[in-house]
Amino acid sequence: MNYQELAKLIIDKVGGEENVKSLNHCATRLRFNLKDDQKPDEQALKSTSGIMGVVNKGGQYQVIIGSDVGNVYKEITKQTNISNEGEETKEEDKRSTFAKVIDTITGIFTPILPAITAAGMLKAVLSVLVVFNVLTTESQSYQVINFMADAAFYFLPILLAASSAQKFKTNMYLAIMVGGILLHPAFVTMVNTVKESGGSIHLLGLPISAVFYSSSVIPIILSVWFMSYVEPIADKISPKAIKFFSKPLITIFVVGTVSLVVLGPIGYLISDAISKGITTLESVSPWIVPLLVGTFSPLLVATGTHYGLVPIGINNRMTTGYDTVIYPGMLASNVSQGAAAIGVGIKSKDTKIKQLAYSAGLTGLFGITEPALYGVNLRFKTPLYAAMIGGGVGGLFLGIFRVRNFSGGSPGLLTLPSYIGDNTLSFFYYACIGAVISIIVTFIATLILYKDPVVEETSEPAKSVTKESLPLNGATVLSPMQGSLHSLKYVEDGMFSEEILGQGVAIEPSEGTVVSPINGTVSAVFDSKHAIGLTSEEGIEILIHIGIDTVQLNGEGYEYFIQKGQEVRIGDKLIEFDLESIKSKGYKIVTPIVITNSAEVGEILTANEDAIKYGEEIIKIIK
Repeated sequence: MNYQELAKLIIDKVGGEENVKSLNHCATRLRFNLKDDQKPDEQALKSTSGIMGVVNKGGQYQVIIGSDVGNVYKEITKQTNISNEGEETKEEDKRSTFAKVIDTITGIFTPILPAITAAGMLKAVLSVLVVFNVLTTESQSYQVINFMADAAFYFLPILLAASSAQKFKTNMYLAIMVGGILLHPAFVTMVNTVKESGGSIHLLGLPISAVFYSSSVIPIILSVWFMSYVEPIADKISPKAIKFFSKPLITIFVVGTVSLVVLGPIGYLISDAISKGITTLESVSPWIVPLLVGTFSPLLVATGTHYGLVPIGINNRMTTGYDTVIYPGMLASNVSQGAAAIGVGIKSKDTKIKQLAYSAGLTGLFGITEPALYGVNLRFKTPLYAAMIGGGVGGLFLGIFRVRNFSGGSPGLLTLPSYIGDNTLSFFYYACIGAVISIIVTFIATLILYKDPVVEETSEPAKSVTKESLPLNGATVLSPMQGSLHSLKYVEDGMFSEEILGQGVAIEPSEGTVVSPINGTVSAVFDSKHAIGLTSEEGIEILIHIGIDTVQLNGEGYEYFIQKGQEVRIGDKLIEFDLESIKSKGYKIVTPIVITNSAEVGEILTANEDAIKYGEEIIKIIK
């Protein structure tokens, strides 16, 4: 690969250097922040040798290169004045407002979803037990399980305080304290007293609105955002000798006061307005929003803007106890994505397309749609249209019957129990029917619309890769980590799960150390330290990628023990990483181990999924 020519072409096709605000890269992708993301010649980029694909998502224009991305990045920075290796500060962050809002929403809500989902599923179990007369609502067992589930909802401001603090880069424990101020029993008692007997609440003459903040979403986010600006000021004005206690004192007093007097009431009004707006819309035409969400969610997912819908669904559940517009519509859309891909697999006569479509379709049915969307539906277009048709029809059905979602989760077949609630199974039944309608309509539409792409014949014979020069027969790759071994389909990133970067395995690590799985050379390192490229003595090229989207940590929690070009032996320490810290920030730590030159090495055999220890065989090459 000629990196100089490829770098020059990429800059030209993304609209020139003048169209690039900033650039960084992860283990496989160049990540551009562009002034105008309509300028790039996307078709030319996709058809260029050395470029695997292009994704315009979440405010970033991503050009997928593969394991050579570091070399291409260096050439771009050599040829231009573009650079953006570190994390931008608030003043340096020049992304569009919309892109920053989407990124913020994603960062705040993604880490708390497991707690909300667990609470909702507990509620679903309770409803089933009541429906089948196993428990009564008056029994102590019911009441105990009920308050266990309610804990996540009641203390939602504290959960959001922690994730908001991480996103806004302010002290998490002070943020949690602000959440505690909004939920304190003494404040709740004061509010109850005012509501029952009248009167008012004041702090140093400032009026405090008598509202409850349990289960609220927006007030705490606004408060922690405000704190991210107050804390640096408190740090600056505090004398060094007493900064240890003066900085948190100033921060909490100012933020706590402003939260109770101004930001909390504003956030409450916003949440209430959203809820009333949805209720009004539902009373006029309850089917319209699920219809639109079911139809257009694939386009929102493709651009990363679907995360903007998640808080609306959560806010609906927090204010009314259920969501009838966002999650039902996304359920119809997601299962339709999976059905479209499976329809392609059934109709296609191309074995590679079949294999890709079946695996991507299955994950789509279960709620993970990116492999189906990027690997099949967007690629062939007609299955995307079929999915939008099926999603729209299913969303319409779910909207007409006002199907209620009680706990969220990733919308798909696995989260159908989240439609169990209010001590009835009727919403669950309707959700199942809506999902089936979406699948059937999409499947039929796909069979009608889809045709295999026509492969143009050329007069030149196809070039085949010879493997005789590589002494690979019987070569092995050992485990660089300790944990649980999985197939690549376990990885929630289409670049890995669909084997676009190559074949291999994935490990869910139980320890934060990576050792060399081969005797060979370090061929690639990254500024973010979350990945490493190796080349074995036999010529096997290996990429070890620790976590998903962990490039965003910019090296925080990772430490290299090697340098590029260094020779390594089996068992040599390569990387250490802070497993718990990375997970606490909301990142999945599953680690793909990929043979990036899979097409050249011969048949690749992988070990069965099981517990794995350092040095055990995970990959074997057979010629």
